[in-house]
Amino acid sequence: MASNDSSAGVIVFGLGRFGSAIADTLDNMDVEVLGVERDPAVVERWSKRIPCVEADGTDPRALEQIGAQDFSAAVVGVGTSLEASVLITGNLVDIGVKEIWAKATSVEHKRILERIGAHHVVLPEAEAGARIAHSVGGNMLDYIEIEDGFTIVKMRAPRETHHFTLDKLDLQGSYGVHVIGVKRAGEEFEYANADTVVGPEDLLVVAGEGELLERFSQRP
Repeated sequence: MASNDSSAGVIVFGLGRFGSAIADTLDNMDVEVLGVERDPAVVERWSKRIPCVEADGTDPRALEQIGAQDFSAAVVGVGTSLEASVLITGNLVDIGVKEIWAKATSVEHKRILERIGAHHVVLPEAEAGARIAHSVGGNMLDYIEIEDGFTIVKMRAPRETHHFTLDKLDLQGSYGVHVIGVKRAGEEFEYANADTVVGPEDLLVVAGEGELLERFSQRP
């Protein structure tokens, strides 16, 4: 690991598909991570790849013993038990973890987690479905809603933009969207500026309100 200072690390509760993917990715990024799982068989399986312990996050004493309060961020990936998810999240709020990310399995579950103090709540299946829906049948290849309708998409360049500079296109004035960057075939991503020329095979990274991006992406 890059550091032995757990105050900069992430503690992940639940090593199912969601939690283990996050923990494994963080570990590969050299972020200090600790996986917490109550099933000893799961702990044994993952201990060969990431630091993890067998513990019950619903028990405040267990959290104290593993030093959960020393981590700067926590992920609650427990999805099979609403009660366990809520108890773990509540315990993390009580001990003052600064950033708590929690997985929800329904809108009602999400609302409960937000009410008890989770800072970020995700609905992985619903969000994945929405991203796919926006990508089907149009120029969009990826779709990420950041907050309050503000969205970033990766999309194919509409035909009317080909061979023009962004300054000449004035997409902000015409469509209310802003091109952040361009990815050309075989080249590195580059940030866009007024002189950037859009090519027929380019992929654009575009930001703006979701509805405006949707309209822009439907251009042929």
